[in-house]
Amino acid sequence: MRILMCGDVMGRSGRDVLNAHLPELRESLKLDFVVVNAENAAGGFGITGEICRALYQLGADAITLGNHAFDQRETASYIEGDAKLIRPANYPPGTPGRGSGVFQLADGRKVLVIQVMCRLFMDAIDDPFASLKAELEPYRLGSNVDAILVDIHGEASSEKQALAYLVDGRVSLAAGTHTHVPTADHMILPGGTGFMTDIGMCGAYNSIIGMEIAPIIERFTRKMPGKRFTPVLDEGTLAAIFVETDDATGLVRRVAPVRIGGVLTPAMPD
Repeated sequence: MRILMCGDVMGRSGRDVLNAHLPELRESLKLDFVVVNAENAAGGFGITGEICRALYQLGADAITLGNHAFDQRETASYIEGDAKLIRPANYPPGTPGRGSGVFQLADGRKVLVIQVMCRLFMDAIDDPFASLKAELEPYRLGSNVDAILVDIHGEASSEKQALAYLVDGRVSLAAGTHTHVPTADHMILPGGTGFMTDIGMCGAYNSIIGMEIAPIIERFTRKMPGKRFTPVLDEGTLAAIFVETDDATGLVRRVAPVRIGGVLTPAMPD
């Protein structure tokens, strides 16, 4: 199976670069399944139903969220009716939506998508390690699902790496989101799981994590509330990770970064 996971979509620049390149990537890479993290797609803060529908039309099969999941007021009600929209599984009981979903391809193969959110330098939510183990309990690669994809949404690289090693050999891909900065450590872990500490963002990189530079510098230097942070509208970069799995085991035999457009050095699978 050929799979693409796209990093955090940041505002209009992120949506525009997906619009420009995701349909052609589905064709050129012969993708079977695409996951897009879109928790910042609505002006940098959350997502809307309209944006979800646009991303599905572009070629996203599932959308993951994160700590900005409910920044838009409509999301709490919308998410209940959208089985393709996945928020962190370790949100407290009673939070609207779902932390995982099983998606069936046209040929009958099944993909499990899970998201967990880290706790270091993040909100004090439920244990992501226990939550990830609980979400995985009913499923076995190569048995009742053909691929398992885990979006690890967090700040600390150590915590994201620990979560990935926890499930090495049990999932196809465990990849980090949230920091908006792509790391250079894409690899296959010893047990056969694809990994990258952070995929990066789909957005404008002449920025500070996708936002206008001056207000953030002022916040750091003056420690005073100021202008609301606004996403930069420059040309964006699509940042993603590509994996190819073994159909018999569901484990990964190839992993590569994908970067298209904007100011970052381009990267594509061989």
